[in-house]
Amino acid sequence: MTMYIEHHDVLIIGAGPSGSIAAALLHRQGHKVLVVEREEFPRFSIGESLLPQSMEFIEEAGMLRAVVEHGFQFKNGASFVRGEQETAFDFREKHTPGWGTTYQVQRADFDHLLAKEAARQGVEIRYRHRVTEADLSAQPRIRIEAPDGQPAYTVHARFVLDASGFGRVLPRLLQLERPSAFPVRTAHFTHIRDGIPGSGGAFDRNKIRITVHPRHHDVWYWLIPFSNGRSSIGVVTPDGFIEKMTGDETEKLRTLVHEDPALRALLADAEWDTPARRLTGYAANVTSLHGPGYALLGNAGEFLDPIFSSGVTIAMKSASLASKAVHRLLGGEQPDWEQDYAQPLKRGMDTFRTFVESWYAGGFQDVIFHEEQEPQIRGMISSILAGYAWDLSNPFVAESKRRLTALEALCA
Repeated sequence: MTMYIEHHDVLIIGAGPSGSIAAALLHRQGHKVLVVEREEFPRFSIGESLLPQSMEFIEEAGMLRAVVEHGFQFKNGASFVRGEQETAFDFREKHTPGWGTTYQVQRADFDHLLAKEAARQGVEIRYRHRVTEADLSAQPRIRIEAPDGQPAYTVHARFVLDASGFGRVLPRLLQLERPSAFPVRTAHFTHIRDGIPGSGGAFDRNKIRITVHPRHHDVWYWLIPFSNGRSSIGVVTPDGFIEKMTGDETEKLRTLVHEDPALRALLADAEWDTPARRLTGYAANVTSLHGPGYALLGNAGEFLDPIFSSGVTIAMKSASLASKAVHRLLGGEQPDWEQDYAQPLKRGMDTFRTFVESWYAGGFQDVIFHEEQEPQIRGMISSILAGYAWDLSNPFVAESKRRLTALEALCA
């Protein structure tokens, strides 16, 4: 039986933030783009606290008005709590020019909104279509299974962008995966009706709250408030840490959250109405972010850690960089994918990596909780926490490891 064949300029695998942003950018430049997504939207995802840097890419893709008008929870910073110590960063007080505010979003709604905006602009998105084979030996040929008994088909594309996130479609099919250098950690999380009193209390709903475990400095909690009285609550632990506890996933998570006195008091009236989930060994890496006929976006390439909410920003940055290179390619040029895509993307990821490693070692915790903070340095740190990890005018980007190591020594 002859398989049906389609021809497109660009095939994008996955309709999450990086896929939708890349699709819109390429479509706006006149290219024929097809997005295939294995799930039906809306669908659950974590990574709900955006960084202000991501607003630049939303604006670039022509989606800003839809995001602003949707009614997501406004976000202007992050608060950190360790025992009796508490500090807060206002992202508007930063070294780098640009957006200083953003949103905290339920990703089911947010991702669906971006995908609908891409479709409104003219991008074709097919849900419940799954990539099963990839032949990139010549012109990319991708086999796709359709839902509901529809026949499978093959897409011939001039280029393929893998935006499949943790699905990591091309890394699996092309044997590109390699172990991450990060230790194995597990995220346990759910959504709750938080029951936190409204304005005037000690809790600022305009900020994500990061809490260090009272006894284990490498265990931390996130609390991300939404605009509808609900919150995302989660904890990141070393692998196996939570196994010693009794009960189901929700009971274990609730027990661990209640080990912190401040969180226990803050969530005293919470309704734990959604079963908890877990994600283990989420850190991932690949042998290369690009190859003949393809590039990997966001989590499909590399994922570090959720501590600084960098995942969506990195995904959108990768979409912006890759779309520019693909546009040049389709125009007859030959972009240098290492110089034009991989190296610039990795520059910011390496900045985040330095701060993630320092957080778990404890050094960066000493920095942000230090009682005497120099305002200019604090502004540089705030820029990175706001997602501006590619701004080389910031010494903590240009020389991340050296600068942070020196600062740690001063704050120890």
